[in-house]
Amino acid sequence: MADDHEGQRVSRRTALAGIGSIGLGALLAACGDDAGTPTAVTTTSGSTATITPQSTATSGLEDLFAGANTCTLTETTTQGPYYFDADKVRSDIREDREGTPLRVAVKVQDSETCKPLSGAVVEIWHCDAGGIYSGAEALSSGQGGPGGGGPGGGTPPSGGPGMGTPPSGGPGGPGGGTPPSGGPGGGGGDMGDLEPADDKRYLRGAQVTGADGIVQFVTIWPGWYRGRTVHIHAMVHVGDARVLTTQMMFDEDLNTTVFEGRPYARHTGRDTFNDGDNIYEPSMLMKVTRQGGGYVGAIVFAADSDQDKT
Repeated sequence: MADDHEGQRVSRRTALAGIGSIGLGALLAACGDDAGTPTAVTTTSGSTATITPQSTATSGLEDLFAGANTCTLTETTTQGPYYFDADKVRSDIREDREGTPLRVAVKVQDSETCKPLSGAVVEIWHCDAGGIYSGAEALSSGQGGPGGGGPGGGTPPSGGPGMGTPPSGGPGGPGGGTPPSGGPGGGGGDMGDLEPADDKRYLRGAQVTGADGIVQFVTIWPGWYRGRTVHIHAMVHVGDARVLTTQMMFDEDLNTTVFEGRPYARHTGRDTFNDGDNIYEPSMLMKVTRQGGGYVGAIVFAADSDQDKT
């Protein structure tokens, strides 16, 4: 897919910038040195946009963040086969996807000081209720690609999540060893970034942490696909470095409750649960509570912001 085509689809920061669109590189540069202060950047259309960290309404989240995690360095995991910079800086990532409403609140803190990290860019991405990823609809539905399978049916792509035994010595599953050249920092990437195969960008987005280190997203409860438990991918950028690549997961009683409703109930045959997933760690569980007709979940990421692994 041509780069200029990709730029035309950019819709950067309705929530944060107000006008125009910018690339992830410009966003990272803007947030690198003067975190917490408004920064003017040039958009892809040539206009000027002001980037400010997300203003978060954290009322009601305090109890969820308490005990959501500790200052222990968050487990790194594979970024999986479906990551790419979606160029979508926004808090509501649902677009046209149906599903049980879910508000995701992530607090990012430094693993050494336990203090909130402001000006960090947090990206999340996950499959829809049927197990399909935007930007990779054909591949993730099993209509081609490595292994002839993927989410939605058949076998996950070769080398993808849920395939075989984690590398020896690799913490938290695949991707625990040394990342390939150009891969995410923090030992979190055994795969390169995907080149999108379609124009869809649902259930993908990025936000910038404020002084409290918190970002929030409005999304839906993820579906499932063969070989993996229910999960949301996350990546944290500080400056121009990918300092954390990890995943968020859910209590199985909640998964069962959600999947009894529409549109999840029509996707049957789930084969992998938390206790059988080769990436799952208890520390990856979000702390979740009911909210109206949906749920709100919170988790704390402790990231090695200077990448010295301590």
